[in-house]
Amino acid sequence: MNDALELDVAGGEQDWDLATWKQMIEMRAVEIVQPDVMYMGGLSRTLQVAEMAARAGLPVTPHSANLSLVTICTMHLLGAIPNAGKYLEFSIEGADYYPWQEGLFLGNPYAIEDGSVSIPAEPGWGVVIDPAWLALATYQCSEKTD
Repeated sequence: MNDALELDVAGGEQDWDLATWKQMIEMRAVEIVQPDVMYMGGLSRTLQVAEMAARAGLPVTPHSANLSLVTICTMHLLGAIPNAGKYLEFSIEGADYYPWQEGLFLGNPYAIEDGSVSIPAEPGWGVVIDPAWLALATYQCSEKTD
């Protein structure tokens, strides 16, 4: 299928079903497996996809659409799997495209140096949500109805 191309095919960024991933990997529909930690529902299920890809000898370069926790979680995932791809998908869209992500974290967890980014090493995910960012958020409370 993708043998006709001279470049690697990456895919799966919006797939969440493990059966779909199994089929995609077994039929070699892609050469780079690209799950999204958030679409997958978290790290546990994403690690299952990474393991399937590892058994098939395929690298994993997860999809991470914006500079929020999806990219932070993806960075940690890439540091934990043996078949991490060569790259981190790093969103270049700024405040015009994703205005809500501006000022999300205290500090800069995405300090890029010589083309590389370091995985935050502080406790938890290694980031702190800025209280000022949270203060601007809209809160809603759902009430249980009988």
